[in-house]
Amino acid sequence: MMKRIIGALVGREIDRRDGSGGVKGAAMGWAAGSMLRRMGPVGTALGAAYIGKKMYDRRKAKRGL
Repeated sequence: MMKRIIGALVGREIDRRDGSGGVKGAAMGWAAGSMLRRMGPVGTALGAAYIGKKMYDRRKAKRGL
């Protein structure tokens, strides 16, 4: 369950970077989720770290630091 959520968040971040919504982010999220499941706990940690870094950068940019 957690890996699917992280896969969806990774897909959303990829879609935001692209700028246009649609199928590309969903497909990348699905691919990321399946890769995370195959990698086991290491994949989950990597996905969570990627999402955490993106959230940290976005918050830092919002504050103007």
